Amino acid sequence: MTAVLPERSRTSETAPQDAPQDASYDAPRAVADLLDRLALVPAARTAVVGADRELSFGALRAEAMRIAARLTARGIGPESVVALALPRGAGLVAALIGTLTAGAGYLPVDPKLPAERRRYLVEDSGADLVVTAGPDGEPLAAGTEHLSLAELTAPDGTPDPAYAPVAVSADTLAYVIYTSGSTGRPKGVEIGRAAASALLAELEGADIAATDGGRVGWNASPSFDASVQQWVRICRGDTLVMIDEETRADPALLARFVDEQALTDLDITPSHAEPLLDLLSADGGPRPLTLLIGGEAVGPELWRRLAEKGAQGVLRTVNLYGPTECTVDSTAGWIDGADEPHIGSVLPGLRMRVLDEKLNPVAEGDSGELYLAGPRVGRGYRRRPALTAERFTADSGADASYGGRMYRTGDLVRLLPDGRLGYLGRADGQVKLRGHRIELPEIEAALTAVDGVAEAAVLLLDEVHGAPGLVAYYRATTGTVTKGALREHLGAALPAYMLPAAFVALDRFPTTTNGKLDRAALPAPAAASPERAPAAEGLTRSQELIAGVWAAVLGASSVGPDDNFFKLGGHSLLAIKLVSRVRAELGVALPVKAVYANPRLRDLASHLDTLVAATAGASADAAAARQDS
Repeated sequence: MTAVLPERSRTSETAPQDAPQDASYDAPRAVADLLDRLALVPAARTAVVGADRELSFGALRAEAMRIAARLTARGIGPESVVALALPRGAGLVAALIGTLTAGAGYLPVDPKLPAERRRYLVEDSGADLVVTAGPDGEPLAAGTEHLSLAELTAPDGTPDPAYAPVAVSADTLAYVIYTSGSTGRPKGVEIGRAAASALLAELEGADIAATDGGRVGWNASPSFDASVQQWVRICRGDTLVMIDEETRADPALLARFVDEQALTDLDITPSHAEPLLDLLSADGGPRPLTLLIGGEAVGPELWRRLAEKGAQGVLRTVNLYGPTECTVDSTAGWIDGADEPHIGSVLPGLRMRVLDEKLNPVAEGDSGELYLAGPRVGRGYRRRPALTAERFTADSGADASYGGRMYRTGDLVRLLPDGRLGYLGRADGQVKLRGHRIELPEIEAALTAVDGVAEAAVLLLDEVHGAPGLVAYYRATTGTVTKGALREHLGAALPAYMLPAAFVALDRFPTTTNGKLDRAALPAPAAASPERAPAAEGLTRSQELIAGVWAAVLGASSVGPDDNFFKLGGHSLLAIKLVSRVRAELGVALPVKAVYANPRLRDLASHLDTLVAATAGASADAAAARQDS
């Protein structure tokens, strides 16, 4: 039997008698506010487990009240925006809840983003205040007050007051999260409090957030909207377990972490789920582990493997789909062996419209563009009224609410039986890579901003160095433009997940008969030789071994001792592949973190020599001990 999540009944909603005729009104269902629910959780229960510290619910609420009081004293309240430039940890959770407790909305600014990107987020959003991890460092925006988390949380000697969040309305701003922009500028999506509260209620109603007192891994970057789906779980009394960067990047460490921390729920992208699956066994931690998978399409082979893990009792996996503009998750479908890949059916806080080019509904079995309507549709793009009007349009459905809007997703889907949807791809230049939503024109704009680059185009290809990746094509007007210079420029302006894995210089771009760029005719980057590439001269034995593996993984024609793995096009998935090849070919268990700590070939080879020596020493000691016995 197909596992399909329930779809909301198609009853239309009516506007209240006093609703103004020009208002945009889509009444949210009566759902308790997140903070009202948080206030009811027993104080002694563990709220947050981080590498820095643990917080009980009582301690979390007390710290949030201190933060809220100091924010309020600075004029922060409803509709204010507080930028949280904090690493993933208990402090981030306290600052986030404290911001909401003050009635304000938060803006996540991941410290791992390039400085230029972080500055843009703060300035473009018009943030009223920036919270930082410490007093050091350059301000992200001139004229905006910066406070360290320690200044906001330090006890002042007075007793902590009872938890009493500032009263807000259903549409009060909860958060602003930026997504890639097709104009070359990222855009901030505004989501209201009722929409965020409804998300949690709907995950519970669909039996996704089901465990009483669960332990939920926070796995996503705080700047990625999947993080919202993870942190809201503490508001129902679940424990939020922070997953550090080293553990996130290494499948073996992550599998061990899941079991050691007794996680009941883990959100993950398909790209990162694939190497993890075989490391999760039935006799590990709490089983079945609820795996919330989303961020990109699930292929048939991964779907089959997930279904097998479900049949073994290891996992209960739900495939989630949703744009940031509709409060994280819009559709959901359980993965079992009875189906081909699909994205399930719409969750109750939204209504789906699958429309053709003339905005007419399509019949079952036909395809069209997906539009979403209902109370969980976001408020719009921050300080972008024209773009908001373009993407958030009047709801044309027969069951449309009074003044309701629908969001044009740009995703093409097929309407399947029982209200399910099959995902077909994008109708524009947006792509998904390793769970991240990327507008290709934003990368192209960054490329053409480089002096000497006349034209640029970027494609997402299925096979770049053995994995899906971005390829940048460019035409230079001067000889000073190099691939290394382009990579360095993009690295300073764009997040790591938007950096191309390969660069291709062209004398001219192919065009169609009407003179437009012919993207289909762009050449693939030079394919890697099936034989190992020749290593540069003068390498040590260990450097030669590492160079050979690098060349095979990265498709590089030659690798030298001072080459950098990531500057040659490496990324998180290729780092995982690299350590697997080292383990298979050299018999050494190299952790993924070692690649990040030693990206230069000579440094990684030196680290490998240390590991080999330690392994040999341990083996000799063990042999001597056996002889003595």
